[in-house]
Amino acid sequence: MKILIIEDDAGLNRGICFALEQEGYEVITARNMKDGYNLFEKENPDAIILDLNLPDGDGLNLCKKIRSYSAGQPQMQHATDRSCPNSDVPLIILTARDMETDEIMGLTSGADDYITKPFSVSVLKIRLQNILNRKQPPTAADNILTSGDISLDVNMLRVFLSGREIDLSMTEFRLLQYFLENKNQVLLKEQILQRIWDCNGNYVEENTLSVNISRLRKKLGSNCIRTIQGMGYLWEDEA
Repeated sequence: MKILIIEDDAGLNRGICFALEQEGYEVITARNMKDGYNLFEKENPDAIILDLNLPDGDGLNLCKKIRSYSAGQPQMQHATDRSCPNSDVPLIILTARDMETDEIMGLTSGADDYITKPFSVSVLKIRLQNILNRKQPPTAADNILTSGDISLDVNMLRVFLSGREIDLSMTEFRLLQYFLENKNQVLLKEQILQRIWDCNGNYVEENTLSVNISRLRKKLGSNCIRTIQGMGYLWEDEA
């Protein structure tokens, strides 16, 4: 996937670029609004990471232009008349502005997420992946997830154990889905909290995740979910 980084701080720009390339992303970068918008038009990126304080203007205006252009209403003179396929391109704002009103303005301008500086690159990578996952439409092959005698129907929100339907809460269903999408991979507690509760755990009680894991284990009657001490959990595919 191709990620566009628009960040004027050269060191931070290189750091994010290096971290994402290590994850297998193709990365293109710009250090001002003009170049960033040109790359958006030309390269058709899968996601954008945008700083607000740019040398030639406010990143909020660029965010609005990208959203307006993607709606088929290009605002810059050199924009073509084509219908841009990036109508819902994932966009994460990076900024040193940490006031609640700034975050509200960023999100209402069309951003999918808002991260204040300083920040953890690991958190940025998780949030980027989560947004990409949400934006990516499921294919027919993705509709049914299986592991051993467990099957999960993504579209119908149903789970079967040895052909018998079992009753899960929505939280338990989403947990199971996340595990089946990442079989045999260690999922950090922070990753699971971000994916299931859509936050970094700030508003979740400490034992919420472990309680839901315990309930899921009991309902599945399975030892597939392993606790990785001090890190998180791993789903061992019985197959």
